[in-house]
Amino acid sequence: HRQVGKMAATIKKNLPFLKEQFSAAFSNSSVVVKCVGILVFLSYFLTFSETALSILTVIPGNVIPPNFWIWTYFTHSFIETHIWIVIIDVVVIVLYGKLLEPLWGALQMLVFFLVVNFGVGVITSFVYLCIYVISRNDAYLFKVHIHGLAGYIAGFSVAVKQVMPDHVVVDSPFGKLGNRHIPILMLMITIFVRILGGLDGPFPIMFGSGILVSWIYLRFYQKHSNGNRGDMAESFSFASFFPDVIQPFIAVICNTIFSALVKIKVCKKPQRRYDVSSPSTITISLPGTDPLDAERRRKLALTALNERLSKTDSSQQSWPSLEDGAESPSPTKDTSGPLLTSVKVDTKEPQVHTPSEEKALKEPKETMKDAEKPVS
Repeated sequence: HRQVGKMAATIKKNLPFLKEQFSAAFSNSSVVVKCVGILVFLSYFLTFSETALSILTVIPGNVIPPNFWIWTYFTHSFIETHIWIVIIDVVVIVLYGKLLEPLWGALQMLVFFLVVNFGVGVITSFVYLCIYVISRNDAYLFKVHIHGLAGYIAGFSVAVKQVMPDHVVVDSPFGKLGNRHIPILMLMITIFVRILGGLDGPFPIMFGSGILVSWIYLRFYQKHSNGNRGDMAESFSFASFFPDVIQPFIAVICNTIFSALVKIKVCKKPQRRYDVSSPSTITISLPGTDPLDAERRRKLALTALNERLSKTDSSQQSWPSLEDGAESPSPTKDTSGPLLTSVKVDTKEPQVHTPSEEKALKEPKETMKDAEKPVS
């Protein structure tokens, strides 16, 4: 009880600061981030209506003929049935938007939102259709409601891994936890919480499909300002999401699947560029490796520098300058009497010498010079 009380006191103490920071981040966000956050919050009140839930959420039996409710693939992402999940969704959207918007822009944020949520809805409903085919249980067709931003939050974790793959989140005695571990770690946590009954059934499936869809889009299809598509950096390979021990096995499986997709022309081979400007050197680079990483790191550095400069300016305005502090206050004149000033008085008593001592002091010090002469 004491620890809970201390934690509650700490949260209550830091709540105004967190509220101020969140308000500043929300006000500086683009129209896309603000609209998504507001729609998620307002759509929560629609969840109290069973009709709204059936019309706006993805129900696997309704997306197939004869119903064919395709619009639910776009509306399901705004529906959350728990207020604490709504708060988490809004906070994550604003914070991740503040990180990714300077790199992508508002349009790319909107495209990423539509692609990830549409893909999550399609894959999750297909998984439940497969479960129905195996089990022949009608509950998997018409009793399951697919909704929420679980897949979109998973996509954000993948995007942060792409932007800062080497960033260490937690440095503990047991090892370092970096951004590259976050997607799979969060997937394992969602599965564990689902087993305990803390999350809805589709949540882990949506989170896993969000990781897959966002990685495919960012890896092969996202268009960049330099004209390239995707990010073929080695640090963003699918095997890099897993621990180092099993990465070689994952890489073999992923390379085999990628080769098969290239043969059926679903994916394209990464193009190699040759720089023959110098006859002595030939540079071979893959699109999305060195140039894209350098540009991404440059933008992150500029963003961090701007934030530090803004903090420095605010701190200089809040503290007085040294010149102001060095100025001494002018004395106040009193018309009723004279101006009082401080005078330094030497309190040392004068020395009194006898006549013989005064004569000795006035005589030239010839005896000292005679003493200094060498004796012959």
